[in-house]
Amino acid sequence: MAGLIADPFRAARLLLHLRQEGVTDARVLTAMETIDRAAFVDDAALAPLAFEDAILPIPCGQVILRPAATGHLLQALALPEDGSANVLLVGFGSGYMAALAASLSRHVFSVDRYARLVREGEARLARLGIGNVTVRQADGRDGWPEQDPFDRIVLACAVPEVPDLLLSQVRQGGRLVAPVVRGNDRAIVSVTLGAGVLRTPFFQHVPAMTEGRAAVL
Repeated sequence: MAGLIADPFRAARLLLHLRQEGVTDARVLTAMETIDRAAFVDDAALAPLAFEDAILPIPCGQVILRPAATGHLLQALALPEDGSANVLLVGFGSGYMAALAASLSRHVFSVDRYARLVREGEARLARLGIGNVTVRQADGRDGWPEQDPFDRIVLACAVPEVPDLLLSQVRQGGRLVAPVVRGNDRAIVSVTLGAGVLRTPFFQHVPAMTEGRAAVL
């Protein structure tokens, strides 16, 4: 796990910025302070930007979200403090968000449309000693029905509305969190089964969900 320990000075500076951006959940901040985002960046030239609040490119034309966006999505999950949740993450990418969620949960299941990201991400997580993440290539719209019901589902991609199929994979009392974008209207929508819907204004850029599995990459 040594490769995950962040530079204390740069991490502290990032945390100050995250608090200013409205990320206040202590457990989420601790995870983001501890886990080095640079460990999920392959391009050494981009490593100095890992603790800046910036989008970073990764293979397959994908990105690592800004830390503020990642923090807001994780905060909206309201993960149980006992770490008992099983979480589905739609949009695995580099594995950074999965690693953060794994530090706060029992197990993280994640899907990504790109086989390369799944393959390289699995190797990265193994190298970093993270054993409670399972990832596979799949169409994110389908979720992972063989593993449901989930305590929490979070989308790392924007959708025009909460997908019903994903919502059907949430346990009663569980929660789905999604960035919902309709034109200029942007919000984090948190749906808690049996308790209603919460919409929180959201001003971060999150790439839109792309349908289907990638056929080549």
